[in-house]
Amino acid sequence: MKQKQHICPTCGQNLSSSMKVCPNCGTKQKKPFYSKPWFWILIVILFLAIMGSSNTDETEKPNHTTSPDSSVSSQADADSSSQQDTPDTSSEPETSTEDNSVPREYRSALAKARIYSDTMHMSKIGIYEQLTSSYGEQFSADAAQYAVDNLSADWNANALVKAKSYSDTMHMSKVGVYEQLISEYGEQFTAEEAQYAVDNLDADWNANALAKAKSYSESMHMSQSAIYDQLISKYGEQFTAEEAQYAIDHLENN
Repeated sequence: MKQKQHICPTCGQNLSSSMKVCPNCGTKQKKPFYSKPWFWILIVILFLAIMGSSNTDETEKPNHTTSPDSSVSSQADADSSSQQDTPDTSSEPETSTEDNSVPREYRSALAKARIYSDTMHMSKIGIYEQLTSSYGEQFSADAAQYAVDNLSADWNANALVKAKSYSDTMHMSKVGVYEQLISEYGEQFTAEEAQYAVDNLDADWNANALAKAKSYSESMHMSQSAIYDQLISKYGEQFTAEEAQYAIDHLENN
């Protein structure tokens, strides 16, 4: 019988399987791991474990056999769930997007105009002049015109806010507030917008006249007669005669 051989792992010399030392290089020879009994025992254990796992998977598989009625019911439930999960967008408004066909400068001018209207309550002409001013925003005339033409603003409401500010902080008369609102050196609202403002302004004109009279008395030390004239003068405060007289009558008590 032909004797089994193996190769020396160090020098590659063919050796008999019975040789424990290589005569060529002197390397001690070791039996390959697969020739040892424990290797084959481990193989058998792994094989049995794999077979057992396969049988367990087969027994745990669910039974998918269902009646025709239950299949139809499941499909109906799935369709109903799908309809509930899908949002109804038929009635939703379209999302507005920025119109890129409008030049960027025009859009910037409109954004600035909106700020002046919403925060400073300026008039249409006032905003236009602020947008084009060399000391202001310095937009082109075309961009500024586009802005005020496309600005969604309540000019009457803006005029009313300005009127209230003049009444509350400067104690102006009704005529004085009106003229300040329409003045080309003032707010530059239209006559209709200014009239709306003074007609809807909740102001105590008598109290305003008294506040003005007190200011003239304390800061300028004017006589009551001079104060009265200043209060009713068309070059002065432009209160009515009744309002001015109320102020003089109550000046000593304040």
